[in-house]
Amino acid sequence: MDLSFGTDGVRGRVGTDLDEAAVCALGSAAAGLLRSDTVVVGHDPRESGPGLVAALADGFARAGVDVVDIGMAPTPAVACIAALDSVAGAMVSASHNPWWDNGVKLFASGGKKLGDDIQAAVQNAWHDQPRLALTGGAAVTEVVDGRWADSVVGSVDAGALTGMRLVVDCANGATSASAGEVLCRLGADVTVINASPDGRNINEGCGSTQPEGLQEAVVSAGADAGLAFDGDGDRVVAVAADGSLLDGDHLLAICAVDRLHRGLLPESMVVVTVMANLGMRRGLADQGITVHETNVGDRNVLEALDSGGWLLGGEQSGHLVFPDLATTGDGLLTGIQVLDAARRADRAIGDMAAELVIRTPQVLHSIPVSRGGDQVVATMAGLIAEESLRLGGDGRVLVRPSGTEPVVRVMVEALDPGTAEATAERLCDAVRNGDAAPQTGAAAGS
Repeated sequence: MDLSFGTDGVRGRVGTDLDEAAVCALGSAAAGLLRSDTVVVGHDPRESGPGLVAALADGFARAGVDVVDIGMAPTPAVACIAALDSVAGAMVSASHNPWWDNGVKLFASGGKKLGDDIQAAVQNAWHDQPRLALTGGAAVTEVVDGRWADSVVGSVDAGALTGMRLVVDCANGATSASAGEVLCRLGADVTVINASPDGRNINEGCGSTQPEGLQEAVVSAGADAGLAFDGDGDRVVAVAADGSLLDGDHLLAICAVDRLHRGLLPESMVVVTVMANLGMRRGLADQGITVHETNVGDRNVLEALDSGGWLLGGEQSGHLVFPDLATTGDGLLTGIQVLDAARRADRAIGDMAAELVIRTPQVLHSIPVSRGGDQVVATMAGLIAEESLRLGGDGRVLVRPSGTEPVVRVMVEALDPGTAEATAERLCDAVRNGDAAPQTGAAAGS
């Protein structure tokens, strides 16, 4: 079994890495470990989605688990319904990947991401039986369930967005049929773009990973703001009225300050990942807000929020989590919370973001490695410490192996862009040298 769980479920090339037999086996492996007699299943608009849903349902049915198919729906809709009905969930999606990829995200009973122990158990069971021929015995009927949309609308006051002119980019993805309607229900004047999925145009030149078209559309329309989702709708980036892009750091800062003022930020704490920009950290500190740092991945953010009893966390990519409102990241919910915060402050989101976050120049590089990234990074401990000391409080260094690719990621922040780039180049050279160096001792024999 080459497929394995990454930071956000299982993904692979359809027909090559991931096919119906593999997904059927995954359903069978997971069925007895999700602690639920029922699983809510949804999918994004990829042409492979319905077939993989049928395969997943076949696998679940082998273990006597019933499947409720809610059709094309965002990931947070699956999690929401699972939470409301106290059942498990599964989303067939590859998020922001191109159409030819697909994948599966699993939610434990109650709509929460799997814990490490359960995920490892599913992985092991799947490894033992990686493929199963479909029996065709799982008769699944698609149902319409509007409770997720109702919950998002109900997260703010009625008519909260009245008078706002918005442009929304649905990435030809899972929010295509719902985002515009929800925003209109809150009173906004909405123009929706990239909401005509054909099975192969998901994320193609649009959405949260390629928001240039939205930036142009917001300025052209004279809109107050824009929102761009990814293919499965669990993350969002925003666009200010002048076309400037606001990433997850900006959105987190806006929501953090708003929640602090409303008494909805326990211990004045937000959860961020190691990638959170130094400028955002400083901006929050100026407001009396503390950050708790985790490794990259929304599962890590969710785990920290749960253990700390905190109510706001997120990633630079636009995954924000509000545990009092949802069990997982929700791009539409996040966008609405940001817009509502701006409305109550009588400010434009661009002005709020610019005031709260003065971004520190950040240089990012991914260096391919031929051996274990952990080993390569270990050889650099002295240099990493030296470069960190050199930057002091005016910068940050992060060198880490990727959890999904054979690369080492180098990130450097510094007030001076030239310093950031020069520091990053020295570290990248060290990664290459460390990867090329001959292994000795235990490492060579492992």
